[in-house]
Amino acid sequence: MPVHPLHDHPAFTPAFCEREYNNLARIPDHPRYTARWAADGALARRTQSAQLGLRYGDAPAETLDYFPPRKPGAPLLVFIHGGYWRALNKSDFSWLAPAYVARGAAVAIVDYGLAPATPIEEIVRQMLRAHAWLYRHAGELGFDARRIVASGHSAGGHLTAMMLAARWREWAPDLPAGLVAGGLALSGLFDLEPVALAPFLANLQLTQDQVSKLSPAYFVPERGTPMIAAVGAAETDEFRRQTGLIAACWPRNVKRTLVLPDCHHLDICDRLADPEDALFGAACELLGL
Repeated sequence: MPVHPLHDHPAFTPAFCEREYNNLARIPDHPRYTARWAADGALARRTQSAQLGLRYGDAPAETLDYFPPRKPGAPLLVFIHGGYWRALNKSDFSWLAPAYVARGAAVAIVDYGLAPATPIEEIVRQMLRAHAWLYRHAGELGFDARRIVASGHSAGGHLTAMMLAARWREWAPDLPAGLVAGGLALSGLFDLEPVALAPFLANLQLTQDQVSKLSPAYFVPERGTPMIAAVGAAETDEFRRQTGLIAACWPRNVKRTLVLPDCHHLDICDRLADPEDALFGAACELLGL
């Protein structure tokens, strides 16, 4: 009998999960990336037309930054940051916006409450609220509500997949079933079992029940919303397995996977803002640009 893709993996020992998922330990110069992202983000907010700190919910972290399109009726790219649900901030990624605005899109970069103070279930609900808020305010913000593309990196890739699997009409009856028109997941986490076992992520306190309810690979979207999954060629075997896994489990949705050469877990983000890169091209394809 063929092995189910969810079970076709190495033994998930704590040592294995630590080695495969602790990206900061594998990338010694990681502070250089986050410092550059923060500086470039501040520059983008100074030089780019933007509406900062728009509130999509009541919790302190439920805000987003919106970079309007040059012409009304443009598609919207939503970006969800990573950091294992417990680090980073929307402001670290403002630098993604200029290239997409120049290409003809609007961009929203969303924040969420950080774990463990905010459980991952609630972070998922916050992303549902953010996307619903954007849909309801599309007219005044100047983008096409029918062309909302979710995207995200690492934990943000997980949250992107959760948006594609969301049952929007059950969340709120005024929302369309296909609220999200596409998804782009970078280095996404789709099976949370090894995440739950990694010692450096112990404060997430993920139970087996949470793993089952929060792993996109464990369920299939009702709609065939297109998704592209990308991973760096220099990432760990596990991150590459995660990308292959979602393609195997979601064959109706995942149109293709991209393995980006000479990319590790952090510099894959830089590729998303490079108009010459295949990853930027994939985002534009989903946006219809």
